[in-house]
Amino acid sequence: MDFVDKLEAIKRRYEEVSELIVLPDIIADNKRYRTLMKEYKNLGTITSLYKKYLSAQDDITGAKKMLKTEKDSEFKEMAKLELEESEQKSINIVEQLKVELVPKDPDDEKNVILEIRAGAGGDEAALFSGEILRMYQRYAETKKWAFNITDLVEGTAGGYSKAIATIEGDDVYGKLKYESGVHRVQRVPSTESQGRVHTSAISVAMLPEVEEFDFELNMGDIRKDTFRASGAGGQHINKTESAVRLTHYPSGMVVECQDGRSQHKNYASALKELRARLYKIEQDKQNAEIGAHRKSLIGSGDRADKIRTYNFPQSRVTDHRINKTAYSLDAFMSGDIEEFIESLRIADNAEKMKDGQE
Repeated sequence: MDFVDKLEAIKRRYEEVSELIVLPDIIADNKRYRTLMKEYKNLGTITSLYKKYLSAQDDITGAKKMLKTEKDSEFKEMAKLELEESEQKSINIVEQLKVELVPKDPDDEKNVILEIRAGAGGDEAALFSGEILRMYQRYAETKKWAFNITDLVEGTAGGYSKAIATIEGDDVYGKLKYESGVHRVQRVPSTESQGRVHTSAISVAMLPEVEEFDFELNMGDIRKDTFRASGAGGQHINKTESAVRLTHYPSGMVVECQDGRSQHKNYASALKELRARLYKIEQDKQNAEIGAHRKSLIGSGDRADKIRTYNFPQSRVTDHRINKTAYSLDAFMSGDIEEFIESLRIADNAEKMKDGQE
């Protein structure tokens, strides 16, 4: 199937889906309706570009015809300019279509459960964890995403040894999935009297939040315990057993949530996190079975994958996967990370397109 035939097939499918999503029996089936709406959105973008491509092709044909038949030199010059503009427009649209035709990660549209853990470096790692948490919170604000902290374990000298948050909005995982891995910081700690630069590390995990129908969880495999919340949260939280701990027997996984005022809210948040973690384990198994045909920029999300270094003495941030460096660390830590995320997305898509041609 050539390029245009593929686009024609997509256009036909888009028209078919647009008729399906208004049918009462489809609307009544929540799972199928949501699946079709996602497909409708994705196909709509490609179909719109395809229509623009066809329009540009018509303009090219018209301009060429005018160049052949027109006698007036002024009109011929106008036709020549129109031909050049239409050909360039067509080229640009084709490049956009190539990107849109790259197979989408079905999880890209999902919300995210963010986990940050302090690693090597003790107190300095915990402090840096707090700064990275604020960095993502500020970035979320620029994207108009909802950012809610669900669990915090404070470090002994400030910051956090562990932080869990949910991030909700449009295409959150599609943007933040490249952030999973080890983030390394190089700077002089406030307790360092000799002025020596220390290296510390934290791990970041971006887990796609999954719905019940995305991943079936056997509730009989889960033990629920309640306890009094600790740390910041107000007197009401600490007086009641509002905190929730879930233990998944088959995997041994334990998830806690104590940020919400009610036990019900904490239970719902903990269940979401548990489901996301188990879903990620299944994803990793599938990816291992498929094999690593290419080195994905997302990597495995493993804590051993060092992805980025933040060097404070030089105000430098470097992403090791794409060898990208910027000397604007203050802005980066304030949430100005879009340029890096976009560069990673482009590089990842380029790898996918290259694989598709092999």
